[in-house]
Amino acid sequence: MSDMQKLLDKAREGVVTVKFKKVGTDDIRIMPCTLKPELLNHQPHEVTEIVEQVATNDRFVVWSLDKDAWRSFVANTLIEWSEGYPDKG
Repeated sequence: MSDMQKLLDKAREGVVTVKFKKVGTDDIRIMPCTLKPELLNHQPHEVTEIVEQVATNDRFVVWSLDKDAWRSFVANTLIEWSEGYPDKG
């Protein structure tokens, strides 16, 4: 199973934190996010297409828990990801 598939699976189960470079600025973004329907603040008709993403996509759309909105990142800008919220440490 690919690392991106694992990320998607964990995002569908709960919260993951992704660290990536923002396109155009190269700023580093750390984003807690999810694809779990129960954690989304959304309109029901929007969810199916987004939740059914595949690991071979170039761009991933996720619900950003810190922005309370849909956000995306490009697969090749991903630096790392982890389960749960980011460490406050």
